[in-house]
Amino acid sequence: MRKSCSTLLACMMALTSFLASEAMANGKHKHAARAERGAAKIYTVQTPRVRHRCFPGKLRAILFHIARQVGRRPLVTSGHRSAGRKGSLHRKCLAADIRVPGVPVKRIVAAARSAPAIGGVGTYCNGIVHVDVGPKRSWRHCGGLARLTGRARLAAR
Repeated sequence: MRKSCSTLLACMMALTSFLASEAMANGKHKHAARAERGAAKIYTVQTPRVRHRCFPGKLRAILFHIARQVGRRPLVTSGHRSAGRKGSLHRKCLAADIRVPGVPVKRIVAAARSAPAIGGVGTYCNGIVHVDVGPKRSWRHCGGLARLTGRARLAAR
């Protein structure tokens, strides 16, 4: 099962690269192709064990936007996770936990909220900021229960 999933993922990645190169040859989507080539320059990963290669273009665009707004590359501390909460977007590789050393959390959150296609933005007491491409919501989590804000609070009622 794992081998077939890996093969399918590899085929999808190859097809995506092929389509990007075709679009580039036709003079379309130059910005998207440039972003793909420079994906490694958009963010860094905390350790080699952080699973990030499956991030969709929208999530990479959010990370690029944050980097451009704060002037430094985000450090991805967590990407795809196969275990964890059932509804977590990390399990679908649609979320990243980040920090930007030397940049205040409030500035990172402001940059994330201004990103196009941003979904959820959450903060944790340890300075980690969660960004994803799911529905719009925000929260602050310190210890026990997360404190929902905005639309997420209304939806939880």
